[in-house]
Formats: sequence, structure tokens, C-alpha cells
Amino acid sequence: MNYQYVVQRLLLALIVVLGVTFVVFMIMQIVPGDPARVILGPYASDESVAGLRDRLGLDRPFFEQYLGWLAKAARGDFGQSLLNGQDVAPQLWGRVGPSLELALVSLAVGLAIAFPIGIVSALKQGSLLDIVPTIFSQIGVSIPSFWMGILLILFFSLNLDLLPPSGYTPISEDVGDWLAHIILPAFTAGFVSASIQTRFIRSAMLDVLNANYVMTARAKGLAERAVILRHALRNALINIVTIIGLQITALFSGLVLVEIVFSWPGLGRLALNAVEERDYPLLQGAVLVIAIIVTIVNLLIDLLYFLLDPRIEYA
Repeated sequence: MNYQYVVQRLLLALIVVLGVTFVVFMIMQIVPGDPARVILGPYASDESVAGLRDRLGLDRPFFEQYLGWLAKAARGDFGQSLLNGQDVAPQLWGRVGPSLELALVSLAVGLAIAFPIGIVSALKQGSLLDIVPTIFSQIGVSIPSFWMGILLILFFSLNLDLLPPSGYTPISEDVGDWLAHIILPAFTAGFVSASIQTRFIRSAMLDVLNANYVMTARAKGLAERAVILRHALRNALINIVTIIGLQITALFSGLVLVEIVFSWPGLGRLALNAVEERDYPLLQGAVLVIAIIVTIVNLLIDLLYFLLDPRIEYA
């Protein structure tokens, strides 16, 4: 593996993370609303608001505020919440786990649905087994995740009383209860993800099924299962992995609505609350953590290409 390429990718990832934090910091400065006024209430005097802005450093120049926050964030200090006065870092670390759990389980649900459907659809091109999954994928892409979540709650929680409608239980406390709470939100996010992945898996498989090496494998008398899994699917994985990486990135943005519907204590819900309350330090910390996670995923996807196909050379 070209280690120079890895170093370049790490430097690029650092630049991306810094760029994201800068843009979010800038947007929060120009968004209407004064955090000091939000904290003190609408009836606070102008003198009180000005004094609080001075204590919080909100009256300092933009770049001075940003560089000061960045220097502290590099040491793991994200400041204190403007509303509750608590350190931001512990609040973030308490939300990272639930968000990662929901994202990974949702991705697993999506892959479990998309892989068999996409492969069968490609193998049976033009048949009923191809038309039905195509309709399924179109429906899945068209359904808003929050609407599907509400429907699942009405059916499985209120009507059948099989699963809890909302809430979260740490996996370290009770695995069974954790599983019961994560099924509905994970299926909600995973179904939408599966609808997108199915189309790309089908397309990637169609590209390789007529390739010469697949025809040669069949001519040698290999079992169809071996041809599909060892030759066709393995070579199609390059394109499929790319889509999976993009879906992981999209999951973190799409999970905000899912977390709200199911009262899931994740980073997305925390960031939304921070936006509504004009809590700058909390929002900036949440965005930084999400940006780091997404950047690491994209970096791992790039490096995974080499493991899937050693002929790839990084330049």
C-alpha cells in the first residue's frame, strides 16, 4: 500500500474537518437570534444582555472566537453549554454511542435487504423478480423516513403492542431491551437506505455478469453459486462499497428525523436542539464529532478498495 497516499488522505481529511467547523461557526454567527437574549429571556435589560455577551466572549471578533474555540477543541475542551452551563464534551460522548449503534444497525438492516434483492434482480433481469424489487426501491426512496417511523409506531406499538414506541436502553444494561428499542428506528432508516442500495447493487451486478471472466468461469463448469459469489459479486464490490460509504454519510444526516420520531438520544437530536436554542458550543462540538466520524468512514472506504482489488494503485 502506498503510505504516501494514506498521509495525503489524512491531511485532506483534516482540512475537510476544519472547513466544516469553520462554515458552521460562520453560519451560527449570521443566523438571527442572540444566545445571550435566549438565555436571559425576552424581558432582560440591554445592559444585562451586553454583560452576558461580554462574559461569554460573544462580542469578540469572529476569527478570535473561532481560533479560540479551535485551540480548546484540539485539547478536547469544547467549552460549556450556553444554556445549562455544563461541559459540552461529556454531553457529546454520551450521545456518540447511541448514534453509532443506530447507524450501524440501520446499515446492517439495509444491507441485509438490499444484497439478496439486488443480486436476484440482476440475475432475473426483466422478470417479475426484477420488476417487483424495482417498484420496491422506488417506493422506498419516495417515502419520508419520519412518516414511515410514525406508521411503524402505530402498527407495531399501538395496535400490536409488540415493540416500544420510543426511548433507549444502553446495550450494557439489557441487551434484550436495547434490541426491542432499536428495531423500529433501525428498520425505518435501513429501509430507505436499502431502497437506494438495491438499485446500485443491481446495476453493479449487471455490469459484471456479462464480463469475459464470468463467462469463462461458467464455461469451466463452476457451480452458479461460485460464479456469482466468487467472481461476479467480488468484482462488483468496488462500486458497491462506494455506495455503502455514501450511504453511511447520508445516514448521519437522515437519522436526525428518526431520532426525533423515536426519542433516540443521539447526536442528530442533540445538534437540532442546539440550533433551536442558539447553543453555539454544543452545536459546534456535535458537528465536529459528526464530521470526524464521516471523514474516518470515507478514509476507510478509500483504503478498503486496495483490500478488495490489490491491482489498484494509489496515486
